[in-house]
Amino acid sequence: MSGVGERRRLAGRVMVVSAAVAAAGAAAVAANGIGFGGGDSAGKGTTGLPPATAQVTRQTLVDTKSASGELGYGNTTKVPGRLAGTLTGLPATGATVSRGKALYRVDNAPVVLLYGGLPVYRALSPGTDGADVKQFEQNLRALGYDGFTVDDEYTSSTATAVKQWQEDLGLKETGTVELGRVFYAPTAVRVDSHQVAKGDPIGPGTAVLTYTRSSKVVTVELTFDDRRLAKSKAAVTVELPDGKTVPGKIAGTAIVIKPAEGSEEEDTTIIEVTVTVNDPKTLAGLDQAALDVAFTASERKDVLTVPVAALLALSEGGYGVELVKGDSTSTVAVKTGLFAGGRVEVSGEGVTEGATVGMPA
Repeated sequence: MSGVGERRRLAGRVMVVSAAVAAAGAAAVAANGIGFGGGDSAGKGTTGLPPATAQVTRQTLVDTKSASGELGYGNTTKVPGRLAGTLTGLPATGATVSRGKALYRVDNAPVVLLYGGLPVYRALSPGTDGADVKQFEQNLRALGYDGFTVDDEYTSSTATAVKQWQEDLGLKETGTVELGRVFYAPTAVRVDSHQVAKGDPIGPGTAVLTYTRSSKVVTVELTFDDRRLAKSKAAVTVELPDGKTVPGKIAGTAIVIKPAEGSEEEDTTIIEVTVTVNDPKTLAGLDQAALDVAFTASERKDVLTVPVAALLALSEGGYGVELVKGDSTSTVAVKTGLFAGGRVEVSGEGVTEGATVGMPA
């Protein structure tokens, strides 16, 4: 016998279910767990042996979950006009427009696509300074123009480079970037639809066209409870229709409120996740399709684990496990960590790799 006193063995194990434990595993835990506590402090011995046992193992625990997503180009974004005139040019729907190219033309002059996250809100000229100046100069340098310092100051040197850029575009060489002459998007865009027709008059605020990402993405809707999976830039695995898997990452997330439908009483909050694959060529030839995406919320390497059903609820709070040595047992308190795949990370006095713990029948 071990310990210095008697402790009643719990009639059942605690049912502990995390979002990462599979439904079948959770059902097994529920079937095994009666779940009431009692007894004295952890660490005291018992006289009977448990009906079953399991081993403490050292392994890597990974909290994963798969969800189905839709293959497409993601959400659409409207491009509002800022210049007044006649729309004289539009790229075809489905066309890709990259940095430095015309997104559309007004009075036969281009409105140029540049890359950035800060929208245009003013004209740029010598003496102007700010984050929008630096964003524009970064694009000017990327297009091959030089002779100026990329910073937040629009200097005479910047103006000289702008005149060269304007000449190459067939614009009047003023050295000033007029409001509405450029439009910023994060990357190259794919024209999704035309909102007006060539020849129509447009003005500030007119929706000219809509665009999407230029490459295909998988859009997944996660429940709000699964928001732990939606970590920006986190690695994912995408399963293709032929069963092959390809690596990808989370490119963006958004909280979306879906209005109640039918008998639903409340709106539903979801997490909309945009997933890109590392090699876009792997999606070539695929039209709209449902693809499974495997997310990893967290990972714990080289940790001690026991089956979730081995956990005991201690009367003084927290959890413990029943260590079995020969024909003796003792209950020890443990600190729990990650739950995944029906197992749980544990640490505590006497809990070592290869140790035996009690289990319900």
